[in-house]
Amino acid sequence: MFTRRVISLSLVALALAGCATVPSPVSVADSISKNPSLSTLSGLISQAGLTATLQSTGPFTVFAPSNDAFKAVPAKTMDDLAKHPDKLKDLLTFHVLPGKLMAAEVKNSSPKTVNGAPVAVSKAGEFVTIEQAMVQTADLPATNGVIHIIDSVLIPPHK
Repeated sequence: MFTRRVISLSLVALALAGCATVPSPVSVADSISKNPSLSTLSGLISQAGLTATLQSTGPFTVFAPSNDAFKAVPAKTMDDLAKHPDKLKDLLTFHVLPGKLMAAEVKNSSPKTVNGAPVAVSKAGEFVTIEQAMVQTADLPATNGVIHIIDSVLIPPHK
């Protein structure tokens, strides 16, 4: 009897410990801010005043350029974005689709982004692309959508 009780308590403790290691889902904005490989994007979202939007109900699909993707953008372009908040907001919202689009659901199409411009998304086997960018990490869950980390920054068409 004592052995069963100890084993049962041990199993309960293990189950609770396992639960403690599973992070609670948060909004796309909060998920981005907690991901070290997306720190540049997180700072730009904050600078553009989009944090509250990406914490709202959504749902949103964010194609999130990694820090390495932003390193490939010319310094002159990044300086220009810093000086022109409207251009920065336009660029960032070109990375966001309304609705939740999981990688398995991607079809070759051109959905409209939050900034209103269409964007080419496609899938070949397990590979998902958006414009010229490749999805490196897909389907990061959030309470109000999903995040896909991509390997380059998308440049929206001129309006």
